[in-house]
Amino acid sequence: MSDASPAKAVGFTGPIDPQRFFAARLGGHVGALGMRYHAHGEDWIELALPYADKLIGDPETGVMASGAILALMDMACGSSIWLARKMFVPQATLDLRIDYLRPATPGETVIGRAECYRVTRSIAFVRGQAHDGDPSDPLAQVAATFMFTGAPT
Repeated sequence: MSDASPAKAVGFTGPIDPQRFFAARLGGHVGALGMRYHAHGEDWIELALPYADKLIGDPETGVMASGAILALMDMACGSSIWLARKMFVPQATLDLRIDYLRPATPGETVIGRAECYRVTRSIAFVRGQAHDGDPSDPLAQVAATFMFTGAPT
C-alpha cells in the first residue's frame, strides 16, 4: 500500500464496506490480476484470485505464478487492517513473509485470508494463508507488518 490511498482513488472515505470496495472495479494490480471480494469479518478478509491463463507461472504445468499469490496476500493483509480499524488507513507494507507450502492447483481459484490480530499506534500485525479450495490444506502462509503513513481517509 502506498500513500496514494486506493480508497480515495475509487471515491471511498470513512468506514469500509469491503464488498462494495472490491466491486468498484479497482485498477492497478488488483484489477489487472482479477482479485475479487470473497468474505469478511470484524478483523479478517478473504479475497479470491480466479485462475487465468495470464497468471500462469509455469506453462508446462499450468501452475499459477507465485508473484500473483504474493500480491493477493499483500492486498488481503492490508485490507484486514482497514476492517480492524473500521476505516481506510494509508499504510505501507514493512515486512511480508510468505512460506510457500505447495503449488496452487491448476485451474482452481486461490483464496487468500488475512487477519489483523494486533494494532498499535503506528504498526499493524497480520497473519494469513492462501488455499485453493481446502483451508486445511494451505498452499502458503503469511506474516506481515504494516506502518501507518498518514491520517485515516
